Amino acid sequence: MNFEQITKNRRSINFFDPEKVVPQEIIKEMVELAADTPSSFNLQPWSLMVLQDREQKEKLKALAWDQPKIVEAPVTMIVLADKDGWKKGHPGFERTWQEMVKTGMPDTQRDWFLNATSSLYNWSPDANLAFAAKNAGFFAMSLMYAAVSLGLDSHPMDGFDHEGVKKAFNIPDKYWIPVLLAVGYKKPGLVLDPPKWRKTYEEIVVDF
Repeated sequence: MNFEQITKNRRSINFFDPEKVVPQEIIKEMVELAADTPSSFNLQPWSLMVLQDREQKEKLKALAWDQPKIVEAPVTMIVLADKDGWKKGHPGFERTWQEMVKTGMPDTQRDWFLNATSSLYNWSPDANLAFAAKNAGFFAMSLMYAAVSLGLDSHPMDGFDHEGVKKAFNIPDKYWIPVLLAVGYKKPGLVLDPPKWRKTYEEIVVDF
């Protein structure tokens, strides 16, 4: 399946087959494919909660406009954006620095790296949130494309009580939740509506 086929085949599915389980190895492969997503300084400020237990999904459904697909999909993911991912001492930050040194970055450049990440991602609360949300958003899109490549369907959702989900699932304050993602196989016999309209090249490209 080439990239054009992946993008054309990706649809937001509302009705999943609740009887068809996604094998654990396929979930793992999906996440590992998405792990190749690019990120700022390769800091990879994302984490993922993978819900498969019905009770857990019911708890999430109650906080997400009671959307049935949250429970009907065999897997529902909570994508987490780590606002602290740029900070000194953070495991992701320190691993990134270690890998940079391995590939030739002089140890003397550590202060430069610290100053660079701080100046880019900590100059305002908006910049800090944008750092986390945009990178985790890249990751979420990669998850959806990876799902298509593995024969899965998905549906991203932002209709949920953000603070309620954080509290219910004991999610630390450093995380923002950009999206929930239902993953599985569409309901047998489901007839999809035609794809929704998309902007053309001329409508997308602007000049001021």
